[in-house]
Amino acid sequence: MAGGAAAACAPRRSGEIVLRFWAMGNEGGTVGQLTPEFERRHPGVRVEVQPLPWTAAHEKLLTAYAGASLPDVSQIGNSWVAELTAIGALSPTPPEAANLLSDQFPAVLETNEIGGRAMTTPWYVDTRLLFYRKDLLARAGFGAPPQDWAEWKRAMHGVKRAAGQGNYAILLPLNEFEQLLTFGLQVDEPLLRDRATRGNFSSPGFVSALAFYKSLFDEGLAPLASSTQISNVWTEFAKGYFSFYFSGPWSVGDFRSKLPASFQPQWATAGVPGPKGPGASAPGGSSLAVFSSSRHQDAAWALVRYLSEPAVQARFNAIVGDLPARRSAWGLAQVERDPMLAPFKGQLERARAVPKVPEWERIVTEMQIVAERMVRGEHTPESAAAEIDRRADRLLEKRRWMMEQGRAA
Repeated sequence: MAGGAAAACAPRRSGEIVLRFWAMGNEGGTVGQLTPEFERRHPGVRVEVQPLPWTAAHEKLLTAYAGASLPDVSQIGNSWVAELTAIGALSPTPPEAANLLSDQFPAVLETNEIGGRAMTTPWYVDTRLLFYRKDLLARAGFGAPPQDWAEWKRAMHGVKRAAGQGNYAILLPLNEFEQLLTFGLQVDEPLLRDRATRGNFSSPGFVSALAFYKSLFDEGLAPLASSTQISNVWTEFAKGYFSFYFSGPWSVGDFRSKLPASFQPQWATAGVPGPKGPGASAPGGSSLAVFSSSRHQDAAWALVRYLSEPAVQARFNAIVGDLPARRSAWGLAQVERDPMLAPFKGQLERARAVPKVPEWERIVTEMQIVAERMVRGEHTPESAAAEIDRRADRLLEKRRWMMEQGRAA
């Protein structure tokens, strides 16, 4: 953080290009450690890093767009690409930067593409998979993590018995959409239809995902609880309150630091089971965006190219722990030597991109509201699917109109 803060305070020298770079969360506080080498390679260019909290970043970007005050480069959430493209804020990846896209995970790259053109460049990646109790799974008679839904259901019943009365098999917080979305991405049918202008949640595949999700509550395998009702995930995991937990690479460090050394051999990570074998999940992470309003396009893209170099991504992995976006950086960072991180590579290879519409975050929020009502007995899977479609269609009404007018991709 010190490097970025120092750059921000330095006076502008005559003829110097100052690149304004917004970065969020841990990355915002640490990327300044990488910029001095970029500045050494590019005399006359200085990078001014402004750290932002994730909670304020989306609104700040839209406000800056409206006020014509966007930075030159920014880290953005992958789910914002469609929205920022729709308002014309992004500068597409130029041909001379195409090599940055050559060794990316397919679903992550697809998330960054709109209309077949890369609008942003993946910076780091993540996805969700299973954290599980190895000891309880073994006591239930399973020597390896389950591979499909049927085997997983048997394993969940087994670990619940092994954990004892008052405990469950899996934590599926009712205020989080990511778990149900994962199941929905594992079926064949797309989540939206008619050129992503209407919901497709009543498809047989998604109804089966809803039915599987609902069964985990109906059979007492998951508690009817939100994340706010679980005071300490790590303590409850260690106590055996649940044995399977969906999370991403950011939790590996937490499980290692917050659980005692004596407990470390008792947990592991594994890919998410699917209906008929290892299943998909949603690609996550964040990307680097160059804004069309930047007056320093060449320098901005030079910064993106530098931060995308495999050696630089490997160094950033060592600093902040993010999984590199480029496959070639994984070997340099020796990510797969870590047994808890290695399964993420296979999960990322199986990931499936979510629909690229600006309304998507609101659609999945509505999906989860209906899903909670379903597990509480207000809906069957079929009626829940119909209600999610109704809500999605309402949110997509403007998009349908724009498609009819030829104003949306």
